Amino acid sequence: MRENWFKSSYSGQNGNCLETRLRDGMVGCRDSKDVAGPALSFEADQWQDFVDAVKTGHFSTPAA
Repeated sequence: MRENWFKSSYSGQNGNCLETRLRDGMVGCRDSKDVAGPALSFEADQWQDFVDAVKTGHFSTPAA
């Protein structure tokens, strides 16, 4: 059972994706290649902070 895990619409078909789900006020995150493996859980506000940081380039590496 998939339990409502979702991949980004930007994901390719190569299977190298992050899947997420919202359950009991927590955001779960797992590797799509290992659906039976471990998943991380974050409070919704922590997840939103992470998404905002990614969108603003906080984790980008400088161009060489």
